[in-house]
Amino acid sequence: MNSKKVAEQIANLIFNKKGYDVKIIDLKEITSFADYFVICSADSDTQVKAIADEIDEKLREKGIKYWHKEGMAALSWVLLDYVDVVVHIFKKESREFYNIEKLWGDAPIFDVQDPIEAKKEKAKSKPKTTRKTTTAKSKKE
Repeated sequence: MNSKKVAEQIANLIFNKKGYDVKIIDLKEITSFADYFVICSADSDTQVKAIADEIDEKLREKGIKYWHKEGMAALSWVLLDYVDVVVHIFKKESREFYNIEKLWGDAPIFDVQDPIEAKKEKAKSKPKTTRKTTTAKSKKE
């Protein structure tokens, strides 16, 4: 699986544990140490751990193992290094403080939307078709 597909897979796994504000930063033209960063926010230590565990478990099932993991003790910022893709899972306050997106502002940054939420929004935005109903008239009328 190429690094772009791994980054996209990770982004989608984050939504399984209700992570939010998911972004993929394309670093290919800027640095040689990684192709992509995947960044997300979580509301609690428990959620940060759950997201990290979900990513690790699901990628291991596909034979993809992280090279390095940091931050599991404090759980305010967990980093999973898959060599070409580096995942940053932040508690909201830590993400605002470190502001990784601004640090890598020269790179293309892509917002990733939860596929389930995208379907809901699409369904809401579809115009409802109304059927014209008629009543059958009897022959006597």
